[in-house]
Amino acid sequence: QVQLVESGGGLVQAGGSLRLSCAASGRTFSGYTMGWFRQAPGKEREFVAAITRSADSTLYADSVKGRFTISRDTAKNTVYLQMNSLKPEDTAVYYCAAAIFPAIVVHPNDYYYWGQGTQVTVSS
Repeated sequence: QVQLVESGGGLVQAGGSLRLSCAASGRTFSGYTMGWFRQAPGKEREFVAAITRSADSTLYADSVKGRFTISRDTAKNTVYLQMNSLKPEDTAVYYCAAAIFPAIVVHPNDYYYWGQGTQVTVSS
């Protein structure tokens, strides 16, 4: 069992930055591919970014490529999402998730453990 707790969300103006954190506890954090997803009101949960357990590979949704960066600190059992140049369309609840796969996976169904989410609101 893995417990995930997100933090770092908030209200920011367009063009601003936020860094989300996801603290993991329970089973070995380093054994999981980690992902970030987001869900806006009335929309389906969508993939944002993912990083393999060894951090040798990352993948980003086209909508965030070049603006967001995913990273992980195994010593701290934490994965991060640095979000720069934020846009109003980035407004959503952001979730981190853990998947027991060695490679990057992008579908929510491939992730076994989820955090409770953190709200990100970008004002225009």
